[in-house]
Amino acid sequence: MTDRIAIYAGSFDPLTNGHLDVLKAALHVADTIYAAIGIQPSKKPLFSFDERVELIQKATAAELGADAARIKVVSFSGLVIDAARKHNASIMIRGLRDGTDLDYEMQMAGMNETMAPELQTVFLPASPSVRTITATLVRQIASMGGNIRPFVPEVVAGALLDKFAK
Repeated sequence: MTDRIAIYAGSFDPLTNGHLDVLKAALHVADTIYAAIGIQPSKKPLFSFDERVELIQKATAAELGADAARIKVVSFSGLVIDAARKHNASIMIRGLRDGTDLDYEMQMAGMNETMAPELQTVFLPASPSVRTITATLVRQIASMGGNIRPFVPEVVAGALLDKFAK
């Protein structure tokens, strides 16, 4: 039997407890998961690519133990379907927080299916405790000195505090 390979794409700027929740659930669906960090030259992320890789690796190691080895962090630019093909993924993981996410993600899944029929989109609902978390809100709260610890892994909280202390 061949490995089930999935791709879970996002900016992960920063990695949140919501992202971790989806990664944990994805481990039940796939043997190997590529956490694919989207690189867009037009956007200026808070954390560099290398910082995001390190945060994902440290947070998954702390949260998932030995299963963290099943998660590989890569970058991609352009279409996520091309990144999926590059890494031989047959599954695209998408997290859902609410109905608004579902509407958008269904459109994306339909477009992706037309362009890459070999790629199956799998929607994973976020756990209730993390449904309200977005990386954008986490960055905003952190920039104003608010407590972001309930929303991100501890290693990410420390990195955010360092980033905004400067």
